[in-house]
Amino acid sequence: MSQENTEQSRDSVIVRTSIIGIVANVFLATFKAVVGVLSNSIAIVLDAVNNLSDAMSSVITIVGTKLAGRKPDRKHPLGYGRLEYLSATIISVIVLYAGVTSFVESVKKILSPEKADYSTVTLVIVAAAVVVKIILGRYVKSVGKKVNSDALIASGTDATLDSIISASTLVAAAIYMTSGISLEAWLGAIISIVIIKSGIEMLKDTVSQILGERADASFTKAIKATIASFPEVNGAYDLVLHAYGPDTYVGSVHIEIPDTMTAGEIDRLTRNIRREVYKKHKVMLEGVSVYSINTKDDNAHAMMETCRNIVLSHEYVLQMHGFYVDEELKNITFDMVISFKANNKEEILKEISDKIREVYPNYKLYIALDADFSD
Repeated sequence: MSQENTEQSRDSVIVRTSIIGIVANVFLATFKAVVGVLSNSIAIVLDAVNNLSDAMSSVITIVGTKLAGRKPDRKHPLGYGRLEYLSATIISVIVLYAGVTSFVESVKKILSPEKADYSTVTLVIVAAAVVVKIILGRYVKSVGKKVNSDALIASGTDATLDSIISASTLVAAAIYMTSGISLEAWLGAIISIVIIKSGIEMLKDTVSQILGERADASFTKAIKATIASFPEVNGAYDLVLHAYGPDTYVGSVHIEIPDTMTAGEIDRLTRNIRREVYKKHKVMLEGVSVYSINTKDDNAHAMMETCRNIVLSHEYVLQMHGFYVDEELKNITFDMVISFKANNKEEILKEISDKIREVYPNYKLYIALDADFSD
């Protein structure tokens, strides 16, 4: 199946699942609104409003998916995939707004309480809504994980939360019917706080993705393993991935290869690496940079081990790579990865540089500081 067909299939699944969510939530919102008004239950009315917001979220998911699926153009050469992050953000804001609004209404009811009037039909409808929401939440979330849709996962999580909210209204009704104690308004406030918390967490997750999160460790390790599987490659380092949507990654990487390879051999190798990485991981490597390994100078290996021992003895240094000795120019060059936990990277660089210069005073030292981009 081609990439275009795969993307169309993913989009159709998201749209179909969202439509199911819209139908279910509009149906539930209608019944709950009627029941809530007839029974004078603020908690059930707020639950209905929450269902309506869920339906709106599904509409936004569909619109976001359709827009994100637009083909790349001159202005956006990498496509519109990041619009899915925007739709997930809008859903989070809607959830947050619903929570704040319902909290305000609940406080008003606490200050001016009104008695609810429950009936058997009311309780049956709410109980049915709980079951529907549990099934809907699990289904939408599972589909979201399957197709890697943050918007669907957010909607599914919210639906599961709604089932808990609906169940709590049943508990409040049971307490009122058995003891005469009305917890309606207080329950509404608690429900509102839970919704607000959910909205904030969803918003934080989405904003984090927009900012650019560290790629999953298993994903980056698998990509590096694919690159290192080529016999000419001694190691893969500095893998940087940029997400342009849930399934669109553009990246770059450094590889270590023998200094005896010709330009033609390097060109063929890097082309094969890019092709294989895209085939296996659907990642476009737009840059494959090269570190050469000393193979003509036996002394270079001993120097590398000495420098490696000095570098890795520091607690905040995670890695050393790209080591090369140029005897003609008397240069020692390598890259060093320092942990984000380090407070002063320049101080660490100076400390390590001084130690190496003590051992090799006749060489010029060039150390490049790399960020800890990926595992």
